[in-house]
Amino acid sequence: MRIERVLPDLTVNDLEQAVVEHGAALGMTVLMDHGWIVTLGDEAGHQLSLMSSDATAPVNPDVSVFVSDVHEALERVTAAGLEIIHPLTDEPWGVTRFFYRDSAGRVVNVGAHTP
Repeated sequence: MRIERVLPDLTVNDLEQAVVEHGAALGMTVLMDHGWIVTLGDEAGHQLSLMSSDATAPVNPDVSVFVSDVHEALERVTAAGLEIIHPLTDEPWGVTRFFYRDSAGRVVNVGAHTP
């Protein structure tokens, strides 16, 4: 399993305002906008996600980690004894993902683009 991309997920109260602020401050543009999550990025491939409330999960993640094999990632997380707080799900926007909570209480979204 390879880690392909890691990006922070910031929970915001006003998504539209946050997009304008972070875009202006960091020179990033909108790469993806689902209405509840917007991912900003630059020409070098750096990314930042801003979200109001996750569309299908019970909590918002702190970070998203995209991997080459989400099933292997789930096996590793389960073997490590970490709490799964959103089960492996094929999401309607083309991502298969699950969430786990670490010992510090951080929520990690692990996903892969659904083939």
